[in-house]
Amino acid sequence: MFTLQIEHAIKDFGMWMGAYGNDPLGRSASGVVAERIYRPVDDDHYVVLDLDFTTVDGAEQFLERLRSQVWSTSAVSPALAGGPKTRIVEQQT
Repeated sequence: MFTLQIEHAIKDFGMWMGAYGNDPLGRSASGVVAERIYRPVDDDHYVVLDLDFTTVDGAEQFLERLRSQVWSTSAVSPALAGGPKTRIVEQQT
């Protein structure tokens, strides 16, 4: 299992959830098999995501699409406040 971890500052959580819920890249159709959303208990303007994929290629391709089609367009990502921090990790057993 490969997880694309994303974290970034946001302007407003409700606005961010609305944009996330619009799912402009089609997470399921893009290979996301599970997702988790976290918020730091001491920061209402930050969000952390884990998106799981069965292949590293799937995670890499989705990340590239996020960069080129979502994060680069304020109309698609209106709640972002700064650039996201990302990494792809592999689950170890």
